[in-house]
Amino acid sequence: MKVTVLTGGVGGAKLVLGLAHALPPADVTAIVNTGDDFTHLGLRVSPDIDTLLYTLSGKANTAQGWGREGESWSFMDAVRSLAGEDWFALGDGDLALHVLRTARLAAGEPLSTIVGDFARRWGIASTVLPMTDDAVATILDTDEGELAFQRYFVARRCEPRVKAIRFEGADRAHPAPGALSAIAGADAILIAPSNPFLSVDPLLAVPGLRQALADAQAPVVAISPLVGGRAVKGPTGKLMVELGVDQGVAAITAHYQGVIDGMLVDERDAPADLGIASARTDTLMLALDDRIRVARSALAFARSLRR
Repeated sequence: MKVTVLTGGVGGAKLVLGLAHALPPADVTAIVNTGDDFTHLGLRVSPDIDTLLYTLSGKANTAQGWGREGESWSFMDAVRSLAGEDWFALGDGDLALHVLRTARLAAGEPLSTIVGDFARRWGIASTVLPMTDDAVATILDTDEGELAFQRYFVARRCEPRVKAIRFEGADRAHPAPGALSAIAGADAILIAPSNPFLSVDPLLAVPGLRQALADAQAPVVAISPLVGGRAVKGPTGKLMVELGVDQGVAAITAHYQGVIDGMLVDERDAPADLGIASARTDTLMLALDDRIRVARSALAFARSLRR
């Protein structure tokens, strides 16, 4: 069973890891949000891609939720000693990805080629694709003015009130090579329990990706990012309030209208008429067994649907 998953953030990486254990890893393709990508201290950083690479290769700091296990911070200590910007920490081991990616991008290589090479070097059998090789930046209009995603998320800890979100450059972007064929050739397509507004919407803003989902022969299933009506972590709930979106699974389902065929809902959420097929399970992913269980539940639900 070939599965393609649209993903971003830590929650998405957990689901992809579960899929890579529930299926032969080579049958899993992840199309990853790059709206969070930015340049920091002269280096090109791809946070969602790197989180997934670390997770699938067993290098992730699972307690922290981001970065590498066993990381050291000599570089950042040196940056601080010279009054450099230290609001976004780059670990010593983490630097390898950023330095090599920056150098290869400067030499004209596309991001998708670079990411594919990194994955192979670390023994990752699943396919990891950026949503696009073009530059797309998530920009938030807040009560403090416009903020690039990492300034909002890391530097300001999601504190500013958000009025609107846009994806700069998305209208000129093209899906990364292999992304459209991965959707068209899948037996099931999943939307990870990632933040719909900050992690999934950038993917859907790339021309061609939303239409590919609508045209796909395989069923498209979203896993709700809410557990018991609340986001496990991150600003999802806060954003829903600030953007005037009703809180709850029904609003998430409506947000994906025209894209999904079914919604996998946490068993703690109150029953609701979602207007589409739905299934219920425990979607909280604390340990590897949980991630495999949620992956299997999503796959079983997808198998039960027909377009």
